[in-house]
Amino acid sequence: MVSEQAQDLVKVEVSDGVGTILLNRPPMNALDTRVQAGLRAAAQEVTSRRDVRAVVVYGGPKVFAAGADVKEMAEWDHLTMVERSGSITASFTAIAHIPKPVIAAVTGYALGGGLELALSADLRVIGDNVKMGLPEILLGIIPGGGGTQRLPRLVGPAKAKELIFTGRFVDAEEALRIGLADQVVAPDDVYAASLELAKKLAAGPAFALRAAKTAINRGLEVDLVTGLEIERMQFAELFATADRETGMSSFITSGPGKATFEGR
Repeated sequence: MVSEQAQDLVKVEVSDGVGTILLNRPPMNALDTRVQAGLRAAAQEVTSRRDVRAVVVYGGPKVFAAGADVKEMAEWDHLTMVERSGSITASFTAIAHIPKPVIAAVTGYALGGGLELALSADLRVIGDNVKMGLPEILLGIIPGGGGTQRLPRLVGPAKAKELIFTGRFVDAEEALRIGLADQVVAPDDVYAASLELAKKLAAGPAFALRAAKTAINRGLEVDLVTGLEIERMQFAELFATADRETGMSSFITSGPGKATFEGR
């Protein structure tokens, strides 16, 4: 059961096939245990809703998320952290496992857990004034919400080690250059640009997008032969969908890019 407070701290808004998961814990959207619970509930909601075909994770116009709640964690001993460390990992994994395209709309700061949350998305649209990083090493700890695993898979192990070992911040230009960001826009345009991209994806074939996401994500975890088998199975299963019939018929009669998909 998710508390009303957790629901207030993480809200879901739906419009035109896009679900926005909105962090609402000003001023910095610190990711305490209540926010973590809210993220898990929001991920479950957008996963189950048929009117949601793409997702945007947004922290508001000023800041995405400045990390975990250090004041909360500073009071925990080893036993407490052993008991609670799975919560933040589970929260970000819930976002990563949403079977629909997920875009992180990043403004201001995405640090520590905030960056780990952005890494859980499929794509990242950022403002040109953002600061991104995993500064946990400066607190005498390491990233504990997936940073040591998702960052190397995105930017490569050497660059990930350099960023994690030093804890330094990355600006928008470097984020785009190393593949940490997919699009850089003016700060005031971050949400609109993310929404535009999400609407474009929401108009696509829902089951094919889900299959592509599954094949890529699962393929990264296995050897090539196994990955190719995962792809083959996902590919074959799409021949049971109405969207496959629509897409191929439209291609034959009208050429590519003209189909209107219904998500069936």
